Amino acid sequence: MLPRVLTTVTEIRAALLPFRRAGKRIGLVPTMGALHEGHLSLVRASKAECDLTVVWIYVNPSQFGPHEDLANYPRTLQADLEKLATCDTEFVMAPSEAEVYRPGHATWVEVSAIAEPLEGRCRPGHFRGVATIVLKLLNMIQPDIAYFGQKDYQQAAVIRRMVADLDVPVEIRVCPIIREPDGLAMSSRNVYLSADARQRATVLWHSLELARQLVAGGERDAAAIAQEMTQRILAVGATIDYVALVDPDSLAAVTQITGPTLAVLAVKIDGTRLIDNTILKRS
Repeated sequence: MLPRVLTTVTEIRAALLPFRRAGKRIGLVPTMGALHEGHLSLVRASKAECDLTVVWIYVNPSQFGPHEDLANYPRTLQADLEKLATCDTEFVMAPSEAEVYRPGHATWVEVSAIAEPLEGRCRPGHFRGVATIVLKLLNMIQPDIAYFGQKDYQQAAVIRRMVADLDVPVEIRVCPIIREPDGLAMSSRNVYLSADARQRATVLWHSLELARQLVAGGERDAAAIAQEMTQRILAVGATIDYVALVDPDSLAAVTQITGPTLAVLAVKIDGTRLIDNTILKRS
């Protein structure tokens, strides 16, 4: 059975009220649609822990820059609903832009420090849009647990910081990256890739595996590891936004691998921007 689709705050709150009064545990999976197995893994995690699950589907314009892919971002609501039906998802919240950003909207959420490097540097205003929409959807739905993927590592870190700082009564759960058999992290943007670009995009995973192998072999110099990763990526004709080794909690750059370290990168393959990451651990 297809999930029940709701489009307004009034509708979703009315639909959830009986469950909330009965003490049921509500899980939320925020997405921009174009669902793939990565998203469905979050839905399954919610279904395993919660009494009912709400999937949010909304392409949020405020997190896209002026030259990014907002207009072309895939919108596949009917296909998404059919995929969610296989997970027995109860509710989908799919609001219009007018419902989310009502006339006169003038409030934005800014998260400092952890939002500033990496994606924050490459995509000015991105996390302002992310933090604002996530706070709005958490307030609209008021879940007990919200589920995010590790692929968007910095996004999850920004949301954790915001939730802690603003005392939002929700638990943030970050679930593992789901990959294709060849290692490419699942992403809604993968559909943009030609067959050749799709094959070359595996370099993201290969460069992360290279970093893991270097650390396992005793390399501790972060700059040397990043340089090896960079050379591997450039060899396939990709463009690099960043290749970084950072502290997994603060996202501050590290110079030596002394403990768990996040290797994180953003790469463009024929104009399609992909991100990925992994945690490096000393043996």
